[in-house]
Amino acid sequence: AQAALQAVNAVQSGSLAITSALAAEGGLLPGQGSVLRIIVENLFYPVTLEVLYQIFSKFGSVLKIITFTKNNQFQALLQYADPMNAYYAKMALDGQSIYTACCTLRIDFSKLISLKVKYNNDKSRDFTRLDLPSGDGPPPLEPSIAAAFGTQNIIFPSYAGAAGFAPAMSFAQGAVTTSAASGQMTIPGVTGVPGNSVLLVSNLNPEAITPHGLFILFGVYGDVHRVKIMFKKKENALVQMADATQAQLAISHLNGQRLYGRVLRATLSKHQTVQLPREGQEDQGLTKDYSNSPLHRFKKPGSKNFQNIFPPSATLHLSNIPPSVTVDDLKNLFASTGSTVKAFRFFQ
Repeated sequence: AQAALQAVNAVQSGSLAITSALAAEGGLLPGQGSVLRIIVENLFYPVTLEVLYQIFSKFGSVLKIITFTKNNQFQALLQYADPMNAYYAKMALDGQSIYTACCTLRIDFSKLISLKVKYNNDKSRDFTRLDLPSGDGPPPLEPSIAAAFGTQNIIFPSYAGAAGFAPAMSFAQGAVTTSAASGQMTIPGVTGVPGNSVLLVSNLNPEAITPHGLFILFGVYGDVHRVKIMFKKKENALVQMADATQAQLAISHLNGQRLYGRVLRATLSKHQTVQLPREGQEDQGLTKDYSNSPLHRFKKPGSKNFQNIFPPSATLHLSNIPPSVTVDDLKNLFASTGSTVKAFRFFQ
């Protein structure tokens, strides 16, 4: 239990460094790859692919998920970008319950090296291949089943919580509610429309933030189409991603991070799109359209960039460096922005 708690605390601080507790376990063993086999016991309420993604993405970049029923048990295969992510998740989550007194997770390493996903729907999803067809998706939850969530406790925090797990791993009684008509589960802090690609970003530093800065920051987790800093309340901004999956990735990695001295908050917006200012409307350059930007990193389906999505850290990966550029050139460039370069190396 102590190892699991330390793993959770490591994620909460935004660090995926190996903690002493995990090191004491001996680290990864042969056969411990990046694919986990998850069995949900005592399935009193339905568990969706989205809930699994929300929980397991706290421990690293989730690439693929396949859910299925075998031997009358709800099971899932989940692939991380890195085997250590899988190791952390297993250490922290094995034996935990998603909802109070039910839906207990049993987690083992799968023998599979990689998952093959043909369709992106409610049963399977490949987060590196957003171009996959939906196939024949399952019917929505019966309203009577979905509505039952309203009286349950979910023990895992939502995307809108701090980066990682909240100190108290439960919500108040009845905090998880649903819309019976749609069968959509709503978790505290996750406002807005399910499947929405527009983010509400708040608690920004108005003296330092710019649309371009938000474009670059959120562009690490998806292709940003539009950015609008609120004219009358510059601490808030809307960021429109290419799709809902990229929006969720940005939330899970950036919400709770410190930016220009403030803790950034990101959640789904009630808006479906970011409106451009009308001709003659005062805007002060606070709304920008990046739909055709050459800096988009995820335009190519199956790009390796999908496998290199990580939480913010003090280490940057640079690419497209001209051959004539030296180490000193790059160090001086970053130092000119007020940064201190502690270490630098080229890939061999």
